[in-house]
Amino acid sequence: MTRSGPARTAPDPLAGRLPVTFITGFLGSGKTTLIRHLLSAPGMENIAVIINEFGDVGLDHELVQASSEQITLLANGCLCCTVRTDLQESLRELFIKRRAGEIMQFDRVIVETTGLADPVAAMQAILSDSMLEAQYCLNGVATVIDAVNGSHNLDSFDEALKQVAVADRLILTKTDIAGNDAVHMLQSRLATLNPYAPCTVAINGDIDPAVVLDVGLRHAHPEAAALLRWLPDTNNDSQDGPTEGIPLNQALRGSSQAPHAGIRACTLHFDHPIEWATLSATLQFLLTLRGADVLRVKGLVDVVGEAGPIVVQGSQHVFHPPVTLDAWPGATRRSRLVFITRDLTRETLAALFAAVDMLDPPRASRP
Repeated sequence: MTRSGPARTAPDPLAGRLPVTFITGFLGSGKTTLIRHLLSAPGMENIAVIINEFGDVGLDHELVQASSEQITLLANGCLCCTVRTDLQESLRELFIKRRAGEIMQFDRVIVETTGLADPVAAMQAILSDSMLEAQYCLNGVATVIDAVNGSHNLDSFDEALKQVAVADRLILTKTDIAGNDAVHMLQSRLATLNPYAPCTVAINGDIDPAVVLDVGLRHAHPEAAALLRWLPDTNNDSQDGPTEGIPLNQALRGSSQAPHAGIRACTLHFDHPIEWATLSATLQFLLTLRGADVLRVKGLVDVVGEAGPIVVQGSQHVFHPPVTLDAWPGATRRSRLVFITRDLTRETLAALFAAVDMLDPPRASRP
């Protein structure tokens, strides 16, 4: 990874970029119902919605006037763009028409994926395109889970598991028609799969829009509350132990079976400043060997020579260009990296970072 943190007098690298929220979830989970509620909430008039033409339920009854073959005006003034080619092309078309004044000046984008979609591929549409990355920023991934069929879907479909694993927010639907025991068991399972994603119940799509739309960082000088929304500190550092006695190179190349199709979540903490070149090389080595199994990485890193933390986030082989924040929100400058992985234990990750002394105690005090 190449760091592009701004100089102290440079413009805010996050300012002006349009936040994109991905709403995913398995077939019939209630994604479209959720989006309809979001669009009807006060202050939600300037949103562009991108849906796949094979979506579960269309928004046709809300459409009043077509402004082009693919971009349609909704009754509340929002835009709806139907994906008929690929997401990157749709995002580029929207931005070009917005800049030319051909459509409204929308201030955020919601992307509804299909029920069988891989949300990682959707995120990478932004993360892997330098032109789009200059115009848009990833707000977050909200995954909708049906309380009636959710447990069955997690047992039967890898797509449902992956949608939960990479989420920033989990939205539980149909709890009003599911049994209490089933709801509690599903909530417990979701907390095990992804303890870093707060789970919110939505009845008939009714939810505070901020839960879904106010997730990502919008400025290089965020308040502490904004950082905690983006990267909750759950102290989830449980040791699961399967790699005990296994050489590091074997653990990195091999795989082990575990509940939930091997999906695990963990946090690595670093109590001393890190050289950026060391961190970058270590992550690159991990991605070279096991990139497909690194479903999500999010973190704040105390880098040597930087006054503020470096924001790190990515999925599988693709990482967002790192951004330097102006300052830490408090006195604590403790780095942390959150990993959601498949068949990769915390011990394996910790051993990799310890091998390059990143997890060792500092050998000298901070200058």
